[in-house]
Amino acid sequence: MTLFGLPTSSAAGIMLTSCLSGALLSNYATFLTDPQMAPLSIVMTALSTATAVFITPILTLLLIGKKLPVDVKGMISNILQIVIAPITGGLLLNRFFPQICNAIRPLLPPLSVFVTALCVGAPLAINIDSLVSPLGMSVLFLVIAFHLSAFILGYLLSGLAFHKAPHVKALQRTLSYETGMQSSLLALALANKFFQDPLVGVPPAISVVIMSLMGFSLVMLWTKKKKTVME
Repeated sequence: MTLFGLPTSSAAGIMLTSCLSGALLSNYATFLTDPQMAPLSIVMTALSTATAVFITPILTLLLIGKKLPVDVKGMISNILQIVIAPITGGLLLNRFFPQICNAIRPLLPPLSVFVTALCVGAPLAINIDSLVSPLGMSVLFLVIAFHLSAFILGYLLSGLAFHKAPHVKALQRTLSYETGMQSSLLALALANKFFQDPLVGVPPAISVVIMSLMGFSLVMLWTKKKKTVME
């Protein structure tokens, strides 16, 4: 971060994004490319999300704590409220009130897109002048580099570690999605909640867009490649 001359707030946003668990979008990407690997992807995301309750605040304190104040207890509580509570509530609602779930399920996809657009658009709109400045270009470059390296390393290292496993290519693609696609919206929520400077929220907001574009570009590439091989 120092090499690019980023202010502390922007560097904190990038580091916060890197501390988060895998995104739920990675499960969908895996399902589109290798449906048989979807259960593995879901388990990995669930485990990383569960451990993120404690790991993310600790990593944030270690990486950012010397630069900016970090409320570890508050962050743990907030992650529980944002992640664990809705999942638990959804499971209980689906278990005991399936009729309600069936009624609202068709509304959830467009609603999630709308809410995501609001969450991403707000910090970008507030900091539009910073985004089009050389500083914004540096943040964009670092976010792209972060996700690109995560996709590549996830693919290569899993190939080395599990080269004798059956369906190794499908496994590599699954782990690439898991490492390359982070819960940037959670990072954005934490940035807005625990850091006063709005610039902290800019890298997570950019990350949502970049990781989605890169992840689903890989979906199209690998899906097309699989079809070509089958033909």
